[in-house]
Amino acid sequence: QVRLLESGGGSVQAGGSLKLSCVVTGEMPIYMAWFRQTPGKEREGVACIGFRSSNSDYADSVKGRFTISRDNAKNTMYLELKSLKPEDSAMFYCAARSSRGCRLESSFYSDWGQGTQVTVSS
Repeated sequence: QVRLLESGGGSVQAGGSLKLSCVVTGEMPIYMAWFRQTPGKEREGVACIGFRSSNSDYADSVKGRFTISRDNAKNTMYLELKSLKPEDSAMFYCAARSSRGCRLESSFYSDWGQGTQVTVSS
């Protein structure tokens, strides 16, 4: 088991940018991901990444706007959010230890952080 701590959320206007961080306590997992969730909706996979960063995937809704990356030496994963839209507003969660590789389904991940809130105003 690893512990995950997200940071970097905040309130921005539409078109703005944020960079989220997820610090890992413990051995850096091979597969990690970012998810987001709004009240009353299911958790949605945003992006995932493999250990060497060459393997990644994105939800269609964020392709070209969000970039996932990781620095294994710093035990940290990142999500850079650009061209933010009001519909991007959500609690963003870091997830780790997928049983099925780089996937955007929440059921495959065993470890989760507490989340960081992103709010985008129009």
